[in-house]
Amino acid sequence: MSPDYLIDSLYIMVFLIGGAIAAFAPFVLSYLLRPKHIFYKKTCQAYECGMDPFGTAWDFRYGISYYLYALMFLVFDVDILFLFPIVEVFHTVSAIRGILELFIFIFILSLAIVYAWVKGAFDWKKRLPKIQG
Repeated sequence: MSPDYLIDSLYIMVFLIGGAIAAFAPFVLSYLLRPKHIFYKKTCQAYECGMDPFGTAWDFRYGISYYLYALMFLVFDVDILFLFPIVEVFHTVSAIRGILELFIFIFILSLAIVYAWVKGAFDWKKRLPKIQG
C-alpha cells in the first residue's frame, strides 16, 4: 500500500468521525444542559392563547369543506406563480399569441373552479348535532 492511499483513507475516516460528532453533538449537549426538573405544571401543557386547555382534540372537528378550500387555495396559489414567467416573456412573442396563451391558461384554471363547484366543494352545509337517545 502506498502512503497516499493511507493518507486518503485517514482523511475519509476523519471526515466520517467529524460528521458523526457533528450529527450527535446537539443531542448530547441538549441532554446534558436540559433542566433536571420541571418548574411548573403548566410548562407541560399545550399553549392555547394563554387560556387553560380543556377537553381533548376530538371535541371539535373541522369539516371536509375546510380542507377542500385550503387545497383549492394551494392549487391556485401555485398556478398563479406560472403567470409570472408569462408576463416576463410577454414582450418576446406577438401580442395576439401572448394574449391567446394567457386566456387559455386562465380558461383551464377556471375549468378547475367550475369542476370544484359542480362537485360541491364550495357548499357549506350546517350539520345539526346528533342527538343520542
